Amino acid sequence: MIRKKILIATGGTGGHVFPAYALANYLKGKNYDLQLTTDSRGYFYLKKHKSLNLVKLPSSPLEKKNLFKLLFSFLVIMFSIIRSLLFLLNNRPSIIFGMGGYSSFPICIAASILRIKFIIYENNLIIGKANKYLLPFAKKILVSYEELEGIPEKYKSKVIQIGNIVREEIIKTGQSISTNKLDNLKILILGGSQAAKVFAEKLPQILKKLKNSKIPIKVYQQCQKGQNGKLIEFYQNYKVDCEVFNFTDKIIKYYSKSNLVITRSGASVLGELINFKIPFISIPLPTSADNHQYKNAEFYLKKGCGFIVEEKDIDHELYNLIKRIFYEKSLVNNILSNQRQYSDKNIFINLKTYIEKIINEKN
Repeated sequence: MIRKKILIATGGTGGHVFPAYALANYLKGKNYDLQLTTDSRGYFYLKKHKSLNLVKLPSSPLEKKNLFKLLFSFLVIMFSIIRSLLFLLNNRPSIIFGMGGYSSFPICIAASILRIKFIIYENNLIIGKANKYLLPFAKKILVSYEELEGIPEKYKSKVIQIGNIVREEIIKTGQSISTNKLDNLKILILGGSQAAKVFAEKLPQILKKLKNSKIPIKVYQQCQKGQNGKLIEFYQNYKVDCEVFNFTDKIIKYYSKSNLVITRSGASVLGELINFKIPFISIPLPTSADNHQYKNAEFYLKKGCGFIVEEKDIDHELYNLIKRIFYEKSLVNNILSNQRQYSDKNIFINLKTYIEKIINEKN
């Protein structure tokens, strides 16, 4: 039996790379010949996974800050499309799965030129620019939620809701979690794959205030590498029990230790948290494209699955919210009750079904 070739195109931030890894990890155990294309940023996250068939291709977002950067990024994108064409001519897959973001754009455009089927994935609540440009050429767009904004009416027939692509171990582990007791706050602070510099600058003061208010806390804080020493010194000086760490792909270890998460609002991390069943406070990145992180956080707030504090309001809102969470147990019970109603346990079965269906379509 001839193994069907599947190519996953990813890169850029963790929000695109981690779902790609989850999908690849599932598919490599099936009867497929699997490859991943990624840029240098995605390669940094994926290179340690030796079992993945990684191919690095250059890519760039379309920079519009000035004419020189615009021209340079345009040239990089054109070069990447040419490289993608050559790659696909020599490694023609049955289907390409574009994970969204600028890194998936060149390979999907090349696929369109060569009449290779491709599908795209969108896990945010508003369609990203790359996916919007690719939508006319894609066979289908698989989305996390039906509430996705930005799909033109004429392309809505291409939309298939499948849920969040998250690692299988997160779904399996999360199902066994019972109600989190908040007699001691075990707070995990996440800043996304790039780490949020502002979290290390502002949150320690709030955590110190909680400690001084006799609220027992343990802190697990992700930060940029250059911030470790200063953070550790601060927490030691004020006797705040802490563990400081940098980016890790072993994040499940920290999910298991915590009962409250303060996080950026990337679709990938929020999808993981709702499947793991942990109460979370979203602090959206205010400069995210089309303000998509706020839309992600707002969606979960309206569903009663999480809290939200805007970055500009950290100083005068976050302390009071955490204090309420500690003393008003009904707040957390409501969040957990709503989270338990959601699960992506069938995500990979559904994905495999749709992929096979599209591969086998005549046109």
